[in-house]
Amino acid sequence: MAPAAQHDIDAMAEDSILAAAILGAGLPEAAGRHLRLAARSYSDARVAEAHLWRAQALAPTHAAVLIGLYRFYFYQHRLAEAFKVAQICLKKAARDNGLPLDWREVRPDQANFSDFAAALPRFYLFTLKAAAYLSMRLGDLADGRAMVAKLLELDPTDKIGAKVLLGILDRIGEEDDG
Repeated sequence: MAPAAQHDIDAMAEDSILAAAILGAGLPEAAGRHLRLAARSYSDARVAEAHLWRAQALAPTHAAVLIGLYRFYFYQHRLAEAFKVAQICLKKAARDNGLPLDWREVRPDQANFSDFAAALPRFYLFTLKAAAYLSMRLGDLADGRAMVAKLLELDPTDKIGAKVLLGILDRIGEEDDG
């Protein structure tokens, strides 16, 4: 088999693994139970958070658990904590894609960022976008802008929608003509 064809097969397998992981494949049963209990307990943030951390203790690097933690903190408006989880997700996505752990060092030729169907690179881009958004919301506009610039470097056709964040950054400080 030609190396390019084997690479395509490997990429498809990785995409299937990530998609399955996000949906819960490979998640220990007890961790999945805690994720379900967290969802059912959402109105009681203390209980929901405890279940999420139990799930995390059982499956510390599983995408479903990390995404659950991120969403919980984000929707609870606990943005600093959501940002910490986004950073963990970004490092996981970097490792899963074979990329440098520092997002500033990632280059467009290091993963198939142009193929929106490629789940692993797409997960990396979405995670970087989440981190950029949270950086902006937390007041670190320079870091947020740098992350958006990196997104546009990796995804020049902007399938991920980074230009929306860039537009927000560009409008900060403008007077409201409303």
